[in-house]
Amino acid sequence: MTQKRVDKGDAAAMQFLGDNYYHGMLGLAKDVPRAIDLWTEAADLGSIVTHYQLGVVYYNGLGVEEDESRGIHHWQQAAMEGHVQSRNNLGAFAFVIGKHELALQHWTVCAKMGYELSLNAIKGMFTRGQATKAQYAEALMGYQNAVEEMKSPQREEAKRLGVYAKSIK
Repeated sequence: MTQKRVDKGDAAAMQFLGDNYYHGMLGLAKDVPRAIDLWTEAADLGSIVTHYQLGVVYYNGLGVEEDESRGIHHWQQAAMEGHVQSRNNLGAFAFVIGKHELALQHWTVCAKMGYELSLNAIKGMFTRGQATKAQYAEALMGYQNAVEEMKSPQREEAKRLGVYAKSIK
């Protein structure tokens, strides 16, 4: 069934099959090159999740030869389409290489999308004197607005029942 969807150009099926080849799951032998091919095809079809995954594997050299610039390229592609974790990673990369203003810009966008990890990074910059109080306040207010907008009775009930995944934050 999945292979038929892959053959028809379904990016989600390519991602799913690629994930299973990458991890050697669902009875498939681990085949990282096949996974990379599937993810690359899905990314070419516009899958932002596979752009993110390719960014992670290339940047960190996970099963492939480390290629920092290729990883960053994939994160940039995903970030331009609204993938918050990719943008957060771009912020982290910018911070590591000393481009603190660029890191702050990336992380502020993420915080305004409700991504707590980026807000905490900005808070860290503020406490170290690398961001101003106004910059931190802007990010905090944006984060709070995003969190408020995402509230719903269903999400509150899921939290109460322990179903809500903290990793989504």
